[in-house]
Amino acid sequence: MREVKDMSVLITGGGSGIGEGTARLFAARGAKVTISGRRRDKIEAVAASIGPACKAVVGDVTVQADRLAMLEAAVAHGGKLDVLVNNAANMYRQAIAEYTEQVLQEAFNTNVISGMMLSSMAVPHLEKTQGAIIFLGSIHNRRAYPGASPYATTKAAVEGLSRVMAAELGRRQIRVACVLPGAVSTEINLRAGLFTAEQADARYAAIAPDHALARIGTVAEVAEAIEYLARAEWVTGVALEVDGGLGLGVSKF
Repeated sequence: MREVKDMSVLITGGGSGIGEGTARLFAARGAKVTISGRRRDKIEAVAASIGPACKAVVGDVTVQADRLAMLEAAVAHGGKLDVLVNNAANMYRQAIAEYTEQVLQEAFNTNVISGMMLSSMAVPHLEKTQGAIIFLGSIHNRRAYPGASPYATTKAAVEGLSRVMAAELGRRQIRVACVLPGAVSTEINLRAGLFTAEQADARYAAIAPDHALARIGTVAEVAEAIEYLARAEWVTGVALEVDGGLGLGVSKF
């Protein structure tokens, strides 16, 4: 397996949650990490707390000029690019009978198309280092939650996309994989304005028993899976479930 030390890693959505946790893990292992995000205060605070190994780039992954700036900053900071972590996403919920085209288009633009475009732009750099592209999927692809079809559909798209990318980029020695987290306490629902902090905590507490291991996960545990995929040189095209057994659908009978 590859060593993380001296890797150059670009993580989108690095200002909180899984993105932040992944940045902290890679930096602690000796990588040069570049994080991007729309919220300047969040991104710069995370980078400052990690130290010189982490560079912050304020930008929106749905904007082409911002994607280019993220990529250029990561290559400048690390001298190359070894790993792209397509983590930036938002939560989209709508009842099926209430779909609006605007919400569906925004969901795909943010959660799918932006990662496709950034991955395409990163190919020349990753080919030089025989690097990896890692997407964040979701256990929503294994468990059906009413009301969450816009989000679940984008994450299903990302999972399928990672397999096709792995097949297409394998000859260039670029590995592609997808991580499917179970319930992990992050800001995604709060940022989308769906729940208050108290409501989000209550939802996590309610879903904890549905995991085979009877608890929700941590961002550090998902970050460890991302690190594994970045290091594993003969692993590509996989959808790695890091979900505490939530996807098993353990029976209560």
